[in-house]
Amino acid sequence: MTENKVILVTGGSRGIGENIVKELAKQGHKVILNYNKSEEKAKKIKKELEIDNYQIEIFRADVTKREEVSNMIKFCIKTFGKIDVLINNAGISQIKMFTDITNEDWENMIQTNLTSCFYTIQEALKYMINEKNGCIINISSIWGTIGGSCEVHYSAAKAGLQGMTKALAKELGPSNIRVNCIAPGIIDTDMNSKLNEQDIENIKEEIPLEKIGKPENITCCVKWLIEDEYTTGQTIQINGGWAV
Repeated sequence: MTENKVILVTGGSRGIGENIVKELAKQGHKVILNYNKSEEKAKKIKKELEIDNYQIEIFRADVTKREEVSNMIKFCIKTFGKIDVLINNAGISQIKMFTDITNEDWENMIQTNLTSCFYTIQEALKYMINEKNGCIINISSIWGTIGGSCEVHYSAAKAGLQGMTKALAKELGPSNIRVNCIAPGIIDTDMNSKLNEQDIENIKEEIPLEKIGKPENITCCVKWLIEDEYTTGQTIQINGGWAV
């Protein structure tokens, strides 16, 4: 296992983010769980992990607001002295016909799923570049790769995140900072709770492995990307073969 690191996970109180936070803390890393609205859930996770003496802090910040992101990164540095890994997991989704998407829908989607990563990465780089070391992992989506009908604004934001990943990897490579992206398929989380049983079965029929993913499938890849020192600029598809 790699040496213990200081890791910030945005949107870490639910779904994929929650699993990432718990597993990385159990590996011995110092983890900061970012949340916005789910304060009670964040506190519960912190309490659970601290019972076993794992190192975790929680910090409320709306990642769509630059000042709050800046304060979050400063908290990380003040608390642990550095930031080794940034995991951009916070995001929202919405199913809506393209012709019905409003200006507000579009701006909210882009701001939450893409611009927030611009903010977090820029603020984290103030410290990573000086250290000549860092790992950035962006959580995208299968729809950012192949596009999703009735999720055009979501697909556009997640595709933008993949483009940002590639460009940043080239720019930050000389500073020994790796930037990668994970594009999950359908994962069993609250984000997909709107799908009924028949929807799930229909999707399973399209997936070669004939099952939907679990948050731990994504966390497994996150662990590897943190440990590996020679992978950068990649978008790793974890979707059971759905996009083959």
